[in-house]
Amino acid sequence: MTSNTIQQLSNNFSATERMPALFIGHGSPMNAIEENEFVAGFRKAARSIPKPNAILCISAHWFTPGTRVTAMEMPRTIHDFGGFPPQLYEVQYPAKGNPELAAETRQLLTPVQVEMDEKWGLDHGAWSVIKHMYPMADVPVVQLSIDYTKPASYHFELAQQLKSLREKGVLILGSGNIIHNLGMVDWPNFDKDNHGYDWAIEAHDTINDYLLDGNYQPLINYNNQGKAFNLAIPTPDHYLPLLYTLALQQKGETISLFNDKLMAGSLSMTSVKIA
Repeated sequence: MTSNTIQQLSNNFSATERMPALFIGHGSPMNAIEENEFVAGFRKAARSIPKPNAILCISAHWFTPGTRVTAMEMPRTIHDFGGFPPQLYEVQYPAKGNPELAAETRQLLTPVQVEMDEKWGLDHGAWSVIKHMYPMADVPVVQLSIDYTKPASYHFELAQQLKSLREKGVLILGSGNIIHNLGMVDWPNFDKDNHGYDWAIEAHDTINDYLLDGNYQPLINYNNQGKAFNLAIPTPDHYLPLLYTLALQQKGETISLFNDKLMAGSLSMTSVKIA
């Protein structure tokens, strides 16, 4: 595909006011079919922003060697989980893809080599959230994978190359969980309201302070922030999507939090809007 062709394709996205950027704490796959305060928060976030021309989603559940972008016309709904009720596996989210957006994303990330992927689709980090935001499945969705061979600083810098998409009505959506330690979930108290272990409360409060102060360097260097952070972020997969969102903030934009609760001792649903 030539640069002229990509330019022609990019012109299909109408110029808009700058689209906000979001990070969504997606939580359990059951949020896809349950009615609770968190899915109400997803819907409220969608109502608070212009309807996007397309969505570029960075999900915790597409963790790959190298960088890939979904390039198919109709991405499949991936049920990438086990042990849940049958009705969850019956959910389909038939949003279209957008090969033009995939091509422009690849161009923007040059010189990084980005594979145009025809096999993946929409994993539950994407569809379990977006189905509440846009239930008619009338917004095209493209996913960008997270290269697990690279450090956090790489991902923050890479995401900055995507800023121009926000001027074309593209909603860039990170989906994960800032605090995500499944090995320490307090299952007997899973449904207890705003329940966190002491270390989770400490990490939550410190991270929120950094977010609201715009102090992102400690969040990029999360591995060096002590025991509470190490317990809160034992693996990077659910955390790195946050950095993709933070990297998009531009001068004069503010950050706000929603769904800002701990749950099950060792998880957080905290979500972020930049506008």
